[in-house]
Amino acid sequence: MKYNFITIEGNIGAGKTTLAHLLTKKLHARLILEEFADNPFLPKFYENKDQYAFPLELFFMAERYKQMKDLLGAKDLFHHVTVSDYLFIKSLLFARVNLPDEEFNLYQKLFNIINPHLIKPDLLIYLHAPIAKLKENISKRNRSYEQSIDPDYLYSIQETYIQYIKQHKLKTLFIDTSNADFLGNEAHLQAVLDALEKDYDAGQNYLILP
Repeated sequence: MKYNFITIEGNIGAGKTTLAHLLTKKLHARLILEEFADNPFLPKFYENKDQYAFPLELFFMAERYKQMKDLLGAKDLFHHVTVSDYLFIKSLLFARVNLPDEEFNLYQKLFNIINPHLIKPDLLIYLHAPIAKLKENISKRNRSYEQSIDPDYLYSIQETYIQYIKQHKLKTLFIDTSNADFLGNEAHLQAVLDALEKDYDAGQNYLILP
């Protein structure tokens, strides 16, 4: 296995957690999942973004940092590969979309203090899906507070991710998931597993699913 720490990212409803579970099983890896349900500000945020955006993002950053620091710092004698369904930088990307400039500047200062203490993934898998597909997936998983997400908000998140990937040289495997079915189509999952055997250059690399 060429990559010891694999992170899966993408927009809300892109299928990050599903793919993380499947890869973890196939690779006999350790799994790190974002504990979003523990954030008490999340349902409130979708009701009143202006009031709850800052505490929402601050809580997420603190929880992500603690989880990454604890799990990646612990020695695991039984797993040589770790798969995560989030990249720590997502804290800053979502904050950029959700916070006004003054609050974002403060948030960024805090982020810059703690970010250097975390290790970066060996490979980022980015799942890209059209907004209509994201809305369909969000509807299927039926979290009540997500059902009213504005398509424009999803577009803003997507553009922020893409700009970050373009501007940074993190080794990235970009997958178009418009027609992906990792649970139902074994060939799609196998294509990802085969892709993990390749040694990629820094920057964007693309996988076309069969």
